[in-house]
Amino acid sequence: MTVAQPLAAAEIDFSKFWDFSATADLLSRDFVQQSLLAIALLGLLGGILGPLIVARQMSFAVHGVSELSVTGAAAALLLGISVNIGGVIGAVIAAGVFGFLGNRARERDSVIGVVMAFGLGLAVLFLALYGSARTGFAMLTGQVVSVGTGGLTAIAITTVVVLVGMAIIYRPLLFASLDPRLAAASGVPIRTLSVVFAVLMGLACAQGVQIIGALLVMSLMITPAAAAARLTANPTTVLIVSVIFAELAAVGGLILSLAPGLPVSVFVTTISFVIYVVCRWLGHRRQFVTR
Repeated sequence: MTVAQPLAAAEIDFSKFWDFSATADLLSRDFVQQSLLAIALLGLLGGILGPLIVARQMSFAVHGVSELSVTGAAAALLLGISVNIGGVIGAVIAAGVFGFLGNRARERDSVIGVVMAFGLGLAVLFLALYGSARTGFAMLTGQVVSVGTGGLTAIAITTVVVLVGMAIIYRPLLFASLDPRLAAASGVPIRTLSVVFAVLMGLACAQGVQIIGALLVMSLMITPAAAAARLTANPTTVLIVSVIFAELAAVGGLILSLAPGLPVSVFVTTISFVIYVVCRWLGHRRQFVTR
């Protein structure tokens, strides 16, 4: 067998990118509409949580929680229970540990690294005992087109829980994120807020793993918020713009992936990255003009 043979078989018909009739046909199908709604809810979660994740320098924590959600899901497979529930449990436990032990910024990275390394080792063990490497790969890359009614219900419930939780803790958490010393001196329960926010983040990450995979959750949890922060310093404006960017990447990525049949993750991450690069350029240009 020559190298050219598998490459030729894997050639992509780029004309399908512009096959709007095929895209429209797919959008009329129930499973695609469920996937579209699910990824839109994930974009909403990423857009809302992202600004505080960036402000609190918790990008690595998002990666750690997402990876450890896979550990919980792998354990669930081995025990014969719901993968979604297992992923949520794994993510929430990891997020709670990160929030409690890594409350101080200088300790956070080391705590996350230690816990994540141990958790990934367990994930490898669970998947080996289960006997399916393909399942582990699916957890890393996501399965948005097969989200189903159960997955849509799970992310809808998660969205409600996260929105209610953020509505309650947003103002003191923002205060603690922007000026932790003054917040502590004012009696703000910084550690409690840190743990609660980490758990809410863990819930969102667990659902993100089911949809776009553990390796790519940061494309919706971090990149839109980082891009928005390049355009403005106003927290409210950053929040609104972050949600808009996340929805553009999430919904736009899914729609673009339909006709060519390519993984949605490719388009979500590409759109997010392009938005970030443009916003970074606009931010530098604005600073240059104001000097």
